[in-house]
Amino acid sequence: MALNNLNNQNAKNTPMDITGLMELFRPEIRSLAAYHVQSSAGMLKLDAMENPYPLPAPVQTAWAETLAAIEVNRYPAPDAPALKQAIRRAMAIPHDMEILLGNGSDEIIQILLMALAKPAACVLAVEPCFVMYKMIARFVGMNYIGVPLTPDFQIHRDETLAAIQTCQPAIIFLAEPNNPTGNHFDPETVEAIIQAAPGLVVIDEAYLPFSDRQALPLLEKYPQVVIMRTLSKQGLAGLRLGLLVGRPELLHECEKVRLPYNINALTQAVATLCLTHQAEFDAQAKRICAERDRLQTELNQVGLHPFPSSANFILARTASGQARPLFEGLKRRGVLIKCLDGGHPLLTDCLRFTVSTPEENSQCLTAVKEVLEELNSQTHQSSLSELSE
Repeated sequence: MALNNLNNQNAKNTPMDITGLMELFRPEIRSLAAYHVQSSAGMLKLDAMENPYPLPAPVQTAWAETLAAIEVNRYPAPDAPALKQAIRRAMAIPHDMEILLGNGSDEIIQILLMALAKPAACVLAVEPCFVMYKMIARFVGMNYIGVPLTPDFQIHRDETLAAIQTCQPAIIFLAEPNNPTGNHFDPETVEAIIQAAPGLVVIDEAYLPFSDRQALPLLEKYPQVVIMRTLSKQGLAGLRLGLLVGRPELLHECEKVRLPYNINALTQAVATLCLTHQAEFDAQAKRICAERDRLQTELNQVGLHPFPSSANFILARTASGQARPLFEGLKRRGVLIKCLDGGHPLLTDCLRFTVSTPEENSQCLTAVKEVLEELNSQTHQSSLSELSE
């Protein structure tokens, strides 16, 4: 009896094999790669579409006083009423529409998909697009359908409508402007998709501050439309605040999935303060748009093919095979951009440049010219060698 007890005790103390523990994770999760964020230490950071300007002076003055008044020993207001009211005023949200807040747009996407994740439910998006639509769909076990855009990054209307008819998506994501391409879609095609949708249609307006179009009028016209926005791109990326606007009945169901206290007290207070200074952030956005035009012109002059953009970044195509060498050459010079080559067939040889300050944009352009000269020289030398053989 004593020996049996000892054997049982030893069995309990034996560490479980790690292979067995790994089997606990869902296969679709194990097959994924975690979202990778490049290290930018000591580099000119032009890879994440951030506002390069510091907080406007009036906000900086009030910042310390605002933070000092926060009771960090208490939980934040669970529904953030003051922040929602500031958002409603700053963005002219209709009073008959509700607002749901998330820890960035990523959490908004997660909340939506968790609420809709019935067995066999489908998510549809046009591609290339924001990678988190697909990733979070797989996180929650939903089917994902990506419909390729045209070579000039417009929606294939007939193919998209056919996909909607076939898979009957519970939710469709359309980014306006689109990431990573930077362009708007044809408005009539967008409305045709909304009209054909059997479920929700999310208009993702993350880059609204740099665009001349906005989708709020669609809310009144189509009950299935919800609009997603963020404060990240206008200069508050570190606060992690996203929002969803739509019919109260729809957002009421989403609120059941949102975790309590998901918007911390610091974010609530500081975002509320910043939204009272929206004019200063709008002025920064105008400066970025002016630099976007300059950067686009000069990238074209050095031999790249930049695509039209209504966002705070520019997608540009290099000569065949040059995207990765140009990206690596810029990194060696302390300039970090985003290499999209290999991410989607339509993004072959493509790089994405965040629009920054005039000084940083000039620094980036100088580095681009230097690397391209090196690459072109190497190509020329290689051609001469082949001829001599």
